[in-house]
Amino acid sequence: MRLDPERCALIGMVHLGPLPGSPRWSGDLAAVLASALRDAEALAQNGCDALLVENMGDLPYLRGSVPAETVAAMALATARVAALGLPTGVQILAGANREALGVAVAAGASFIRVEGFAYAHVADEGWIDACAGPLLRARRALDASVAVWADVQKKHAAHAVTGDLSLADLAHGAAFCGADALIVTGSATGQPTSPDDVRTVRGAGLPVVVGSGVTPADAPGLAEHAAALIVGTALKEDGDWRRPVDPARVRALRAALNRRDERR
Repeated sequence: MRLDPERCALIGMVHLGPLPGSPRWSGDLAAVLASALRDAEALAQNGCDALLVENMGDLPYLRGSVPAETVAAMALATARVAALGLPTGVQILAGANREALGVAVAAGASFIRVEGFAYAHVADEGWIDACAGPLLRARRALDASVAVWADVQKKHAAHAVTGDLSLADLAHGAAFCGADALIVTGSATGQPTSPDDVRTVRGAGLPVVVGSGVTPADAPGLAEHAAALIVGTALKEDGDWRRPVDPARVRALRAALNRRDERR
């Protein structure tokens, strides 16, 4: 997906239900896929520019890799979402970045969201190591045109091990390692992202994507410095990521961004 510095893109999250093998797996993959497609259609029809598929329902997450059944289910879901025609991304939790790349190639996705790209951190799954070297070599071996969007100071994680580095240092490090875009978040899902952090990370010279806590109220301000906004929780019924997408919430966020564009 090509990010336009002149227009902030709205990227809607497609949170998959529990997939085969995960603790809350229901045994009905057809239902999971149908729900994902309904959410994707609601996002696409009401103003999103792109979609991002994630195995959100698989909690608690595995660390750094996932089994074959997860990869297969992610590929099926992502292919259905990508068939809607919008640019589509993949994230496989937690830190299963090589598998996400494979799913993107197989399913026709154009970008992956990568945690632990440059520098390590501690998440609730444990130690997440950096992966830039092997991941970009795998992309080269596959001759894949899949963009890598790298989280900087990933949410739901402790970064004491890199505490002697500033946010700007971490952003420049991810850029140095070959990321195509940088993602900035709040401390947790649904928590606001600081506009100051967005401006800081933008100094690394790559497109910056906001990855959490976007609402219609703060979207226009964030869009002044971000190339894209990834939104999940705020677009769901009652603001609950477990609920279906609420078309009215999607339209409200799209309208807020449109008003900002008209004022420019």
